[in-house]
Amino acid sequence: MFDAKELYAKLSRADAGFYTLDTCHTIAAKLDRIAELKQRRNAVILAHNYQRPEIFEIADYIGDSLGLSLQAAEVKTAEAIVFCGVHFMAETAKVVNPGRKVIHPNRQAGCSLADMADEVDLAVRIKDLRRQFDDLGIVCYVNTTAAVKALSDACCTSANAIEVIAAMPNRNILFLPDCNLGRYAAQRLPEKNVILWDGFCAVHQEIEPASVEAIRAAYPGLKVLAHPECRDDVVRLADAALSTAGMVKYAQNSPAQMFLAVTECGLSDLLAIQVPNKQFFRACKICRFMKMITLDDVISSLENLQPEIVLDEGVRKGAERSIRRMFELTVKEKIPPTLLNEID
Repeated sequence: MFDAKELYAKLSRADAGFYTLDTCHTIAAKLDRIAELKQRRNAVILAHNYQRPEIFEIADYIGDSLGLSLQAAEVKTAEAIVFCGVHFMAETAKVVNPGRKVIHPNRQAGCSLADMADEVDLAVRIKDLRRQFDDLGIVCYVNTTAAVKALSDACCTSANAIEVIAAMPNRNILFLPDCNLGRYAAQRLPEKNVILWDGFCAVHQEIEPASVEAIRAAYPGLKVLAHPECRDDVVRLADAALSTAGMVKYAQNSPAQMFLAVTECGLSDLLAIQVPNKQFFRACKICRFMKMITLDDVISSLENLQPEIVLDEGVRKGAERSIRRMFELTVKEKIPPTLLNEID
């Protein structure tokens, strides 16, 4: 049973204006219902770092998209996976968990970045570029559809994009869809010709240097952590450019007491809850897609086991191949067991 007072003490650290004791009584009742349904359905719930704070309370695992998908693959007993994140993340969970029922609680929770690159445009772009570069390699960010992953040579995350591109045997690399992350990697790999796709995350693109500079000036000693999906002029202001999972680890392990997380606001909520002895400031934007998933959506998805992610098996295998290639290029000894088998 969830206790409203305990929830209030925790959630109000993320947003004292919204999470009142009354709202936490309502939340507690819904969390109890989810806990009951989760047990009945033998389900595991995954929550991305940008989700609403109350979603964190019922998650079995919290993290970034690929990490969550791979974690779910290690949970052998669950029959269903409920992925609280945007659509491409639930697709990725299905890619690496083909034998499980994967549920995405709200079909409307898409991703502006993933939508900037579809498989039709990518196929045309690859054909055009191969006329110029006979050694062209395709690296896609994990923030893409399964169909785009299936056309790519390797997938990458924000944490390992530089490592993946560096390890590719090709000198000429088409990187998609995020031009900011691609530029960040290219600047550190002058030996590679990184061709950037014209895409970006609308949330990170809106964050401007002035807001970061103002907060840093007001709080001497503050550590600025920026996601590499941010614009180059924002990333240059950071003490560290990190993935969302990297930011959590940095804040937990750093002796610093004040941090500015320059990314989607949900991460600041998570940090305020998980690291209560430190202070977190915001130069962030809200992703409306991430915030679409509610406790009511989770209840409905567990009651009906819908909406389910269904992928064409050829697309799924192609996407799995590009994810597997990422591990082969980086840390071979850490390839998840689910990806060890030879892929057709």
